[in-house]
Amino acid sequence: MASSGSKSLQFNPDKDIPSLEGKVILGTGGSSGLGKQSILEFSKHGPKEIWLVARSKAKAHGAIDDIKAQVPNAPPIKFLPMDLGSFVSIRESAKTFTQQSDRLDILLLNAGIMSVPAGTTDDGYEIQFGTNHMGHALLTKLLLPTLLTTAAEPKSDVRVTVLASSAHRYAPAEGILFDTLKNRAERLSTITRYGQSKLANALYAKELTQHYPQLTSSSIQPGLVTTNLANTMSDSSWIMRIAWKVATAFIGVDVPTGTLNQLWASTSKEVVSGTYYEPIGRAGLGKPHTNDDALAKRLWDWTEKELKDERIDM
Repeated sequence: MASSGSKSLQFNPDKDIPSLEGKVILGTGGSSGLGKQSILEFSKHGPKEIWLVARSKAKAHGAIDDIKAQVPNAPPIKFLPMDLGSFVSIRESAKTFTQQSDRLDILLLNAGIMSVPAGTTDDGYEIQFGTNHMGHALLTKLLLPTLLTTAAEPKSDVRVTVLASSAHRYAPAEGILFDTLKNRAERLSTITRYGQSKLANALYAKELTQHYPQLTSSSIQPGLVTTNLANTMSDSSWIMRIAWKVATAFIGVDVPTGTLNQLWASTSKEVVSGTYYEPIGRAGLGKPHTNDDALAKRLWDWTEKELKDERIDM
């Protein structure tokens, strides 16, 4: 069963991921790092098809070729172009997916940006919150009919796994400052804006369970992983860049190790829906805001109001 405390579970993807035969998987941020490695591991277990979501066509196809070289019997891996900072892009991608697939068993919301300069997305949201939370929330909303149709099938096991972060601890003391979500939020530091977006990821997965209990939704912290995520840090956060590099050098884990928590959350029968997990399968370690029912509901309601007119134009 999932661990409640400091003891990490043992999880070997080769042995512990069950058969994924017939399943359809979609993962954002699939061209590198944790997303690419997760798709590689999923591909070893016989799914029907995997959709690799990324912004760069060249990087996506490079990742697909690399995965197929390592897993010769991999299922079809399809590139789905998407910019999570653009609702137009997300709608077009969701349309492409739903026109070609009538099921979705695992939705891995893996992509993200960290500590970038102040800015906004195409739709006017603070850029880290808009990309990390709003983009994934819209994608989930547009794919919900497919997720729910799949969940209604006998013996289904539909998962939504959201990458949060232990950096949710850097969110404002209030948790979410709603007046900072639709502007550049320059009164907040870049790490505070990042922490707020990652707290939003955890709260969204928690509240998704309340509205759609037929889905197993969870949020996870992958650990301090040596990925290229730090490349998005702004030059103004040079102290943080140095701290990040030093920390990853001493206590960081490699990418295959970093994927274990999200692979576990996407496939294990031990997952309790709505829970935030640190590696591997450790519940109860998030700051109090990750379990704040009222804040989760407020964020959900705010997000739903923002997205109420968003739909796929068929």
